[in-house]
Amino acid sequence: QVQLVESGGGLVQPGGSLRLSCAASGGIFSIYAMGWYRQGSGKQRELVAAITSGGSTNYADSVKGRFTISRDNAENTVFLQMNSLKPEDTAVYYCNAQRSVYSYWGQGTQVTVSS
Repeated sequence: QVQLVESGGGLVQPGGSLRLSCAASGGIFSIYAMGWYRQGSGKQRELVAAITSGGSTNYADSVKGRFTISRDNAENTVFLQMNSLKPEDTAVYYCNAQRSVYSYWGQGTQVTVSS
């Protein structure tokens, strides 16, 4: 059983930056594919960015060039660096760990982009 705890959310002005962190415990972190998802008010949860166990990444078109996902296997942590934030990035951001049929979620962290 993998436990995931997100942190780093908050209120930021448009154009600003935030760095989300997701600390994992209870499993062998390095073998899991990790992802960041988000769910805005009244919207479905969507994939924002993902990174495989080997370090390959992919991004939603809406965040390409602005967001960067990375992982530190020694610290069992995955990060999401978010730059040039827009109001439409406002959502609860969730961390996910996946391997085979196993999928684990964190509790989420709120990101609000507003002036």
